[in-house]
Amino acid sequence: MKLPAFYPIIGDVAAAEALLEAGARILQFRHKSFFSRQAFEEASRISELCRHAGALFVVNDRADIAKLLDAGLHLGQDDLAPADARRILPAPGIIGFSTHNEQQLLAGNLEPVDYLAIGPIFATRSKLNPDPVVGLDRLRALRRLTPKPLVAIGGITRELAPQVFEAGADSVAIIGDLFPRPEEWIAICSCK
Repeated sequence: MKLPAFYPIIGDVAAAEALLEAGARILQFRHKSFFSRQAFEEASRISELCRHAGALFVVNDRADIAKLLDAGLHLGQDDLAPADARRILPAPGIIGFSTHNEQQLLAGNLEPVDYLAIGPIFATRSKLNPDPVVGLDRLRALRRLTPKPLVAIGGITRELAPQVFEAGADSVAIIGDLFPRPEEWIAICSCK
């Protein structure tokens, strides 16, 4: 699997529209609270937008919602185990898995997932209790431990993205530095 270099993580339709219009090829829908009917309708709308744009749509944490929307799935360390999620979302369904250290990365490499995420690469404000910072030097060392595509996440900005790619990431997941100009991300990541 080849992941797009720019991996935006969004929470609403307006963000999805702007990013897809700017050329994003993948979007992850992150919804950490109760997954209400309204949240499902929003995810459905984003899924439809992605389908029309030819972009991969990924749902965070929820294998059932991913299955219903024919979307990819991204799991964290405390979510449903990847092997169990694979029973709900069989291949060729896409599953990604977050890791935060060498032990988790090595274990994740053995899971039935299509890509792995590692982070936080830098300090981040998008989580209440973030894991310890990985940093660029550690990212370089960890990159050698898996042949799977590796998404770097956590505190990555437009200015830092080139260094993250240089350290071995195949893709950079972005939350906090997405707006107001998503086209800048497309330009930065398309030259990788």
